[in-house]
Amino acid sequence: MPDSPRPPDRPRFVLHDDRVPQPHHDLRLEEDGVLRSWALPKGPPTDPRQDRLAVAVDDHDLDHATYTDADKSIADDGWWELERRDERRFVFRLHGRHGATRLALIRTGGTQWLLHRVKDQGPDAG
Repeated sequence: MPDSPRPPDRPRFVLHDDRVPQPHHDLRLEEDGVLRSWALPKGPPTDPRQDRLAVAVDDHDLDHATYTDADKSIADDGWWELERRDERRFVFRLHGRHGATRLALIRTGGTQWLLHRVKDQGPDAG
């Protein structure tokens, strides 16, 4: 897989396709020197009308952004930018191999969040 076009001053993201213990995706966003991580049991949303559960998991070291093995591959990667954040929600844009996607993570309690695909994707969305 070729390198993602990530400007060196932008925080990275990676979306892992993980097969263990059950098929799911892991979303990882670089922030404060670590990869903030969420398990996505049903993968990322493809439609703004269908939010997906995102379970916060332990932060990962930055070198995990390129990690793959027999059970884990990289579905997408690149860089991300924060659009806005408060205590309950943050909106961000992923700039990956397949274009840009606006998403929101909405805290619902404890480690549980909803991952929402924002309806207004903007002009550079993929």
